[in-house]
Amino acid sequence: MIRVIFNQKGGVGKSTIACNLAAIDARKGRRTLVVDLDPQCNSSQYLLGNAAEGVELNLAKFFDQMLSFSLYGKDTGDFIHPTPFENLYVMPAHPDLEGLQGKLESRYKIYKLRDALKGLDGFDAVYIDTPPAMHFFTRSALIAAEGCLIPFDCDDFSRRALYSLLENVREIREDHNPGLQVEGIVVNQFQPRANLPRKLVRELIDEGLPVLGASLSSSVKIRESHELARPMIYLAPSHKLALEFVALHEELESRRKKARTEKTTRAKSAA
Repeated sequence: MIRVIFNQKGGVGKSTIACNLAAIDARKGRRTLVVDLDPQCNSSQYLLGNAAEGVELNLAKFFDQMLSFSLYGKDTGDFIHPTPFENLYVMPAHPDLEGLQGKLESRYKIYKLRDALKGLDGFDAVYIDTPPAMHFFTRSALIAAEGCLIPFDCDDFSRRALYSLLENVREIREDHNPGLQVEGIVVNQFQPRANLPRKLVRELIDEGLPVLGASLSSSVKIRESHELARPMIYLAPSHKLALEFVALHEELESRRKKARTEKTTRAKSAA
């Protein structure tokens, strides 16, 4: 399963959600990869700590190789690095990604990430963290992915941006990736006692948008998790937020199984 965490708005928890869900997969014994396409390198630093800065074979080098075929000659696997956590790997970002966008787009390398990830063997789950913008790297991720998770942080600006975001996903699905599905909207930093968040979530549900039942609370513990470079399932597995990540992961698993069952049933009926 290749899943992209996508929102054009910054600060909504893309890296946090990607890394924590990936950590849960890895903890379950699944060989899991996080692909960090954001030049801010948040997922890379979250999983590798200070060691992220010293990784030579990063995603900037991976994409630069596509522009200079004779420069490195490395396979995709050479850009995948183990984290301190068993079964969890990362393709780390680098600030140089920012300067490569125009060159990659002009030479139409938009399918290269998809081809590279499809060619990988041995990974049970792949999570792609994206920059807070709709540009080459984000489009590459949406083209490569099977599922899309959309973090939503319960304010009116996020709600207004949500509709254009869903339209962008629909356009990518129609033009480039017919298998791409929106798995759901993840309500992040939810404050259930506050009126506005409850009202916004209720209105999204009433509009028929795919809001997931499992939401994520606001907690200072996540800042400690970032600082220590330890996802919640490793730092404090019994903490409320860690259990919420587990509930989110379980809901996504349940939805996937249900979708597979329905697909099989339809195929049998058609036959």
